[in-house]
Amino acid sequence: MNALIRVSVSEAAKMFGVSQRTIRRAIQDQEVTYVVVQGRYKINFESLIHWSQRTTTVRNKRDTNGIGQFVTNWKINNKLFSPNPKAVKEEEQPTI
Repeated sequence: MNALIRVSVSEAAKMFGVSQRTIRRAIQDQEVTYVVVQGRYKINFESLIHWSQRTTTVRNKRDTNGIGQFVTNWKINNKLFSPNPKAVKEEEQPTI
């Protein structure tokens, strides 16, 4: 079951390192999906991810000022929590 995650305009702006005006512009241009709850926009998080990957400017801001700046910290160093190579099928492993 996929849980639908919705965030406010201010939360989206903070997470993606852009201004609230940029998020509101994306809403106005129908680049993200949203609902209005008690007079406030609640934006579908998945649509925000797709939107942030479409333009270079937003992608760069996401990676320098938003959640992208923490990606290097997400690497798993503990082998207990790393995927077992034997558990992953041969065709599922990426080729480099």
